Amino acid sequence: MPMPKTWWRETAETVLWALALALVLRTFVIQAFWIPSTSMVPTLEISDRVLVAKFWYYLPKVSPKRGQIVVFKYPQDTRKDYVKRIIGLPGDTVEMRNGIVYVNGKELFEDYVKNTDDYTMPMITVPEKSYFCLGDNRPNSQDGRFWGFVPHKYLRGPAVVRYWPLNRIGIPK
Repeated sequence: MPMPKTWWRETAETVLWALALALVLRTFVIQAFWIPSTSMVPTLEISDRVLVAKFWYYLPKVSPKRGQIVVFKYPQDTRKDYVKRIIGLPGDTVEMRNGIVYVNGKELFEDYVKNTDDYTMPMITVPEKSYFCLGDNRPNSQDGRFWGFVPHKYLRGPAVVRYWPLNRIGIPK
């Protein structure tokens, strides 16, 4: 008859399994991110926390959509993560005239942008497997206007829910 495990061995095994599961979930499934800047105000405020579905773009027939809020590795320093909104998809043309965004020649309706500027940007074409992203708070956003495109491989995933602060819990739109 086998000897029963001691309480400390049971506890150690439980803690190790919990840590392994947490590591797998954080690496491949879902991760929490903290919003450090005003670039997405009013959609996301400083110190908001969001959960990002890291597995999302690996699902069959699921690809990034225009208007989706995503977390990605900053193209100029991949050690940093940025959160912005996808404006241009692969193959799209994007331009800005006096702060108004045009995608494929048509004005983009952006009811989430409350703070505008008069920025003008000549027409660009989004390369294959890349995205053009902008912050919602245009006057205070370091975004694709200044550093270009986000390669698909740098996408971490869409921000699926804001879980902090408690009075702002919900799906960021």
